[in-house]
Amino acid sequence: MAPQRRAGARTPESSGGGAGAEERRRPSSVTKSSVPKDSRRKWLKVAFLLSSAMLAYLLSKSYLLTEDGVTEVLARHSDVISDKFIEIPCSEDYDSHKRFEGCTPRKCGRGVTDAIISREEADRIRRIAERGLSLGGSDGGASILDLHSGALSLGKHFVNMYRYFGDKIHDIFTEEDFQLYRDVRQRIQQKIALAFGISSSSMHLTKPTFFSRINNSEAQTTHDEYWHPHIDKVTYGSFDYTSLLYLSDYSEDFGGGRFVFMDEGANRTVEPRAGRVSFFTSGSENLHHVEKVYWGTRYAITISFTCNPDHGIGDPVLT
Repeated sequence: MAPQRRAGARTPESSGGGAGAEERRRPSSVTKSSVPKDSRRKWLKVAFLLSSAMLAYLLSKSYLLTEDGVTEVLARHSDVISDKFIEIPCSEDYDSHKRFEGCTPRKCGRGVTDAIISREEADRIRRIAERGLSLGGSDGGASILDLHSGALSLGKHFVNMYRYFGDKIHDIFTEEDFQLYRDVRQRIQQKIALAFGISSSSMHLTKPTFFSRINNSEAQTTHDEYWHPHIDKVTYGSFDYTSLLYLSDYSEDFGGGRFVFMDEGANRTVEPRAGRVSFFTSGSENLHHVEKVYWGTRYAITISFTCNPDHGIGDPVLT
């Protein structure tokens, strides 16, 4: 609808040719300049909608945006995972070590399962760790207990608990404890062999294999600084396959403390759940770290395997 004119109002037509022509050009100029502005607004709206849709897609696929970039959650604490395996290209780390046909990784990757160790068994194993670590413990945030070598954190140092405590060890552990430990180790070994297509008999338990207890105490020595990125094959040359059995629950027993695979372009995390087993080939294809624990206490066992029989160790025995 055209605007109404007030009586006696001066109009462009009554103002003379030059002024009227200028006034007539101005509405045309404003109309033309509004076109790109409207177009920019439409494109901004489209871009916003696309960004929102992409964020929703990422979150729906178990991706999170963190200060370190995009993080994919491979295994949530609330999920019960029967079997999850992701194959990735092997690194060249294994080429600098003697190869053992039928065992040295040619197929590399990482897996998670909640199906081979029950939560009840995990609770029993955790009580083994709690009793053993009650004999000592680090002054910092990370304590270890190694049933094989006897290594136990004590203050800022380590002691051999079998020698240090002698016969008192029989008041702490039972033969049933050690039998359960051996059974669990065997099941994990068989699972790894099946996932990577090798014979479990070609794998050998290797050191260090140990319980860990992590809390939010301030680090006192470098042994307490568990959160640094590392490669197991570089840190421990004997490692070919690494596994972790979690003995406590992320977000219920502790905060932080997730296991993080550090891949190019994204981090991929495993949220601990009692009875959950995470396993992977030990080369630089699986660079990883553990987040700092901010509250509570995180329990786990690291169980490692080698293909080199010269680096193998036996199961612990209560003598």
